[in-house]
Amino acid sequence: MTKITCFKAYDIRGKLLEQLNETVAYRIGRAFAEELQARTVVIGADVRNTSIPLKLALAAGLIDGGAKVKDLGMCGTEEIYFATKHLGVDGGIEVTASHNPIDYNGLKLVKAGSIPISGDSGLFAIRDRAESYDEMNIQARLCAFSAGELVSDEAFLKGEHSIKEIKLLETNSYERVSCVNDYVLHLTSYIDYKKLTPLKLVVNAGNGSAGPALDAIEFFFKHQNVPVEFIKVHHEANGDFPNGIPNPLLPENRADTTNAVVANNAHMGIAWDGDFDRCFLFDEKGQFVEGYYIVGLLAQAFLAKEKGASIIYDPRVYWNTEEIVKASQGKPIKCKTGHAFIKERMRKEDAVYGGEMSAHHYFRDFAYCDSGMIPWLLVAELLCTTKQPLSSLVEARIKAFPSSGEINSTVENAGLTIKKVVEHYTAQAQVIDKTDGIGMEFGTWRFNLRKSNTEPVIRLNVESRGDIALMEEKTKELMALISA
Repeated sequence: MTKITCFKAYDIRGKLLEQLNETVAYRIGRAFAEELQARTVVIGADVRNTSIPLKLALAAGLIDGGAKVKDLGMCGTEEIYFATKHLGVDGGIEVTASHNPIDYNGLKLVKAGSIPISGDSGLFAIRDRAESYDEMNIQARLCAFSAGELVSDEAFLKGEHSIKEIKLLETNSYERVSCVNDYVLHLTSYIDYKKLTPLKLVVNAGNGSAGPALDAIEFFFKHQNVPVEFIKVHHEANGDFPNGIPNPLLPENRADTTNAVVANNAHMGIAWDGDFDRCFLFDEKGQFVEGYYIVGLLAQAFLAKEKGASIIYDPRVYWNTEEIVKASQGKPIKCKTGHAFIKERMRKEDAVYGGEMSAHHYFRDFAYCDSGMIPWLLVAELLCTTKQPLSSLVEARIKAFPSSGEINSTVENAGLTIKKVVEHYTAQAQVIDKTDGIGMEFGTWRFNLRKSNTEPVIRLNVESRGDIALMEEKTKELMALISA
């Protein structure tokens, strides 16, 4: 039996050659089709050099598992989510490593209706089946699809692929498709785009997959005479990532967007990660806006359109969101962090929107999935309808609930460290919340501390009620305790 080590709790991610290669991708595709008894599966890939080789091997496995394959080509994860539901197929797979290092890649899997597949809902069953196939048979099947010898490891890393598309086409089970027009129509349905006033937007695709989707939106806007100008930064897709891995959560990756906003006197800046399932916003001054405050902004936007709707949010920082939802006559619901948990709870509550401080935003009408395009469209609409700059829309909320942002600490024993912190604060705590990790409230301030599922790291978030000095003081106090 071949051991496969790239399966995580919610998706598949692994170091190239060591954990993930064309053979493993074939195994996963075949197991996916057999385990789900899938007749049709939609697939796509981000811009990484190894994504096309992995995608074609995945397609070969899916076909051998009995599925027909619809290939979207290069696309973002949310385009797979959209197409899976829109086309009414049995599942969808995006080949992507998102913001992981360049020597990694991975896969994100959904079943019919774009329902996520996680460790609790069949992901490990796919892994076990993928491990069970005979290696000689796998090699024979790969060679059958390759029309010759398999490429070397070095060639694979450069983007050369063993599987030949012509051999896939000969099976009559593989076709290239596009949903981009329907996708753009769906995205723009979230706003009244005819009310958009002239806007100048800096858009930074980070040389990832967002560029073509932005071009499609730009084309639509032009034909509808929508006065939005896109100022494009690092727009061209490039699997070598000449400007660094697209991950705007890292402060060192924000300067190009900030500088472009200031230089062009833009109304807003937007940057994406590699597969653009997250977007990050910059105000008209070029200042990065923490995802936490965007959650509140989007909750308010949805509740203005649908009174009494349920809003889901994660428990790391939530006072701002909770206050906005209650004031807007919505139903605030706290949920454990993570896309599988958020999506499941949204379905259960029929929530119109769910948001995480990490810039994942989920939408009921987008199959309860996360999108990196819908959020900035909604905020652009808010800029026009409120006639306020983004800084004004969030400034009062940042002052009302200052937060530390997520601080990661590597520790020898995460469990013992959290236990130490809990014991220190328990006597003072007015509220102890175990929705995700440990949350403690003390009237004017609170914190959440949780451990990583995959590494010896604990993640701290602190917020206060209108007192930035108190928030900073308590953050230092907690960090000293964690590192002691």
